[in-house]
Amino acid sequence: MTERAVLLWIHGGGWRARASEDGAALAGHGLRVVPARYRLAHEAHWPAQLADVRQEARRAREDGLPLLVGGDSAGAMLALQVGLRGVDRPDDVAGVLAYWPPVDPMDPEWTRLRAGDDPWADLLGHPPAPGDPATVDATVGTHLGNRVPVLLVHGTEDRSVPVSQTVRLTGALLAAGHPVHSWVTHGGHALALDRPDLRAVAAAFLGTVLPPG
Repeated sequence: MTERAVLLWIHGGGWRARASEDGAALAGHGLRVVPARYRLAHEAHWPAQLADVRQEARRAREDGLPLLVGGDSAGAMLALQVGLRGVDRPDDVAGVLAYWPPVDPMDPEWTRLRAGDDPWADLLGHPPAPGDPATVDATVGTHLGNRVPVLLVHGTEDRSVPVSQTVRLTGALLAAGHPVHSWVTHGGHALALDRPDLRAVAAAFLGTVLPPG
């Protein structure tokens, strides 16, 4: 199969650890999947992780193929940050594949669900707060507008990241002019990327942003 693009895969794990999902199931779509490394919250606070992933993206795109960024959970948040803000230019990412991403640390449903165990506090180095510059910068919705295409996937029974995060982000992205594929489906957190419906929606999304394989 001809390689259509490079996919920089950013692992999840609450910014505290490395989750097992490696994005390898997406290679079947003609993607070269390259894993990204970044400092965890106990090693450095935000925005160090964004700087790390941007550097990984620079290495991944060296051969000239279109660059996609993707990830699951905390990694999906980082993928959105890179895609919406760009690596070196606002328009140098071809698309974002974000699976069950946490995107808003101040969302009331999130704070109820994760009270007493909020990974955003670890990432920032302090509890999220309205008007706090680091909180604002880490909130995905403050960086919309470059019109990068985005795929969002989320399970309705997710007990780690409320599905409302994806639902609200879908509306905000559309309002800002982004092409969006949003798939809200059955299941909880960390769904299998090779599940038939997830494969189909990824294929449909990639068909709109990449040349045919």
